[in-house]
Amino acid sequence: MADALAHRGPDGGGAWVSPDGRVGLAMRRLAIIDVAGGRQPIFNEDGTVGIVFNGEIYNFEVLRKELEAKGHRFKTHSDTETIVHLYEEEGVECVRRLRGMFAFSLWDEKRQRLFLARDRFGKKPLFYMERGGRLAWASELQALKKFPDFDPEMHPEALDLFLSFQYIPSPFTIYKNVRKLPPAHRLIVEKGAVRVERYWDLPVNQPPLSIGLEEAKFEIRRRLTEAVKMRLISEVPLGAFLSGGIDSSVIVGLMSELSDQPVKTFSIGFDHEEFSELPFAKEVARRFGTDHTEFVVKPEMAEVLPLLARHYGEPFADPSALPTYYVARETRRHVTVALNGDGGDENFAGYLRHVAALGAHRARAVPGAVWKAGAKTLSLLGDRGGSKGWVWRVRRLMESVGESDPAARHLGFSCFFPDPLKRALYTEAFASRVAEGRALRYIRQAFDRAPSADVINRTLYTDFSTYLPECLMTKVDIASMAVSLEGRSPLLDHDFAEFVFRLPGRWKLKGWSQTKWIFKETFKDLLPPSILKRKKMGFGIPLGPWFRGPLRPMFQETVLSPEALQRGYFRPEVLQGLWDEHQSGRRDHGYRLWALLMLEMWQRHG
Repeated sequence: MADALAHRGPDGGGAWVSPDGRVGLAMRRLAIIDVAGGRQPIFNEDGTVGIVFNGEIYNFEVLRKELEAKGHRFKTHSDTETIVHLYEEEGVECVRRLRGMFAFSLWDEKRQRLFLARDRFGKKPLFYMERGGRLAWASELQALKKFPDFDPEMHPEALDLFLSFQYIPSPFTIYKNVRKLPPAHRLIVEKGAVRVERYWDLPVNQPPLSIGLEEAKFEIRRRLTEAVKMRLISEVPLGAFLSGGIDSSVIVGLMSELSDQPVKTFSIGFDHEEFSELPFAKEVARRFGTDHTEFVVKPEMAEVLPLLARHYGEPFADPSALPTYYVARETRRHVTVALNGDGGDENFAGYLRHVAALGAHRARAVPGAVWKAGAKTLSLLGDRGGSKGWVWRVRRLMESVGESDPAARHLGFSCFFPDPLKRALYTEAFASRVAEGRALRYIRQAFDRAPSADVINRTLYTDFSTYLPECLMTKVDIASMAVSLEGRSPLLDHDFAEFVFRLPGRWKLKGWSQTKWIFKETFKDLLPPSILKRKKMGFGIPLGPWFRGPLRPMFQETVLSPEALQRGYFRPEVLQGLWDEHQSGRRDHGYRLWALLMLEMWQRHG
């Protein structure tokens, strides 16, 4: 199982089996801190508590000093050993003290307790399965598939959720008998019982902070600077992804202020100008005098899509996984660790769905039917300009504003195959295995956990609970670790996120459409005006044109092949209809076609 994770840890591995043969721990290591001495598993002084750990603990030096003062003796200088001794002091509550990204498994011989935990935002993955009285767990599905009792039975409702969201949310996986440990949860096996429990959440039940705007801006800058500084700890070469967007530009700017050497920055672009951010990245690199490297790639789909399907281990269809993989691969030629700007949109309201949430709240006096009628009229124009065009964006915005249920409105912006389309697409046999409305229930669960938050913060909480950990963090971890690159996300420092969440939503989304307002105000002295004022692009790829060009043969030879159609999930005539509509230009089904393609890639190569 550990060998299946060699790409996550090319610098060595370790394994341990308990004397009675009941428990085994194994790992692969990417050496970042205490390169020479941090081999795992690591045990306490008397060998009764052992751990294998994936991630980084950024406050380990503070914790270590505290533990040494209490008499604990350390054998290494690694952050991993800190968890062992902290557990001796605080038991399973030790996880609350950890500041960083992690997935770990710890065995306590005296208590006969197995303790698994995953970080607050799901930056590091953790899968597990119970089978034949045995429990197995791993950082990736690839490793679990090596377990002798692995059951490959597909979960039909997981496939249904995948079509809705492009990802499969925890605790589900594509396999019926395998589960994801959700972010901010721990799993404890003790006295023959398995329990899974949440140990942390954003402060949804606390009132907004009673501070002024200037103090808030000061704290945002201070806390984010601290988060960046903590993530510069490394014994190996370190750099940053730079897209030229506000988030990564701020991170690079703060890194430059904290470093006495030029920051190494890396950017990627494609040969479609509307999707390329290279000119913006170059401008930011000049501003901060970074050691900048940019790559222009022409994706080799026949090679990279099967590879991605294998690494993700289940259907995953965020198309930005493709450029993320390429920029990680090229960056790894230069550094081992790269900071990124992930989390800015979720902290400060940067998405169109946040604008829609506020618009719907303010437009309550206008009947929803009026907005929906306007959207229906716009639909007659087709999808001019594709998903980047104004027709598509305005129509989707009007559809959303016309929805009175906030959870359903959020789903409308997050869902790629709505229930009516899925029902038309599914064969009768497959439809009978799937319950309707599961996607909405998933979103509603998040909304219902934050009933007292204002309209913006409630929407942001839902993103923090769904899209960010299940899609964004999965994408970044798997794509970067596939090439043995560690990604670090200062904007997702939990101390920083807790503070920002308690700021009023009106400071994050100002007026009708000034997204990330307080973030931009805080750092307007740091960034060039052109970067502050630029339109958000996102880390996308030109799916619409590609499916009418270079991806056309691949789709026809895979998704529309007899082999795929015989799987019995989808009606061939509905699949063909989606394909024909896209080819004609009447509709842009690029994201849907990509999901169908990645599903078939998983079937063949996952």
